Amino acid sequence: MLKIQEIREIIKLIDQSNIDEFTYENEGAKIKLKKHDVQTVVNAQPVAVAPQTAPAAQPQAQAAAPAPQAAPQEEAKPTAEAPKQDDANLHKITSPMVGTFYSSPSPDADVYVKTGDKVSENSVVCIVEAMKLFNEIEAEVKGEIVEVLAENGQLVEYGQPLFLVKTV
Repeated sequence: MLKIQEIREIIKLIDQSNIDEFTYENEGAKIKLKKHDVQTVVNAQPVAVAPQTAPAAQPQAQAAAPAPQAAPQEEAKPTAEAPKQDDANLHKITSPMVGTFYSSPSPDADVYVKTGDKVSENSVVCIVEAMKLFNEIEAEVKGEIVEVLAENGQLVEYGQPLFLVKTV
């Protein structure tokens, strides 16, 4: 059975993540958490930009206030997609869980790896802390760290890329 503090920690992690629904079962006990985020309405705004392809809709979209806000978002997306095309030949080390990313074993210690460092399959590259458990994440490939994608202390999602590695 989970302790109240562990349940609070789960709630906190889910509240800070993009997860909408979470279910945990253990020894006959079941916890099911759902959240309804107001941000989903905000995410629906770019859908209104799609009708701009029709010639009649363009003048109306330009006169509306949301259109200028949508334009910078569209510009940001291609720049984010450009590195994805370049790193098609790179291996992504991803987070195996939701938690907090730490680049070093303690605040006063050196980071595990930085850009340019060589790693082997069993090299520890970071720690992901979840519910007060510190999980060492290994590279799982041999190569060179090309880019560190997460900030120290950042909340990371399951499957979120943490590092890009040029494999050898």
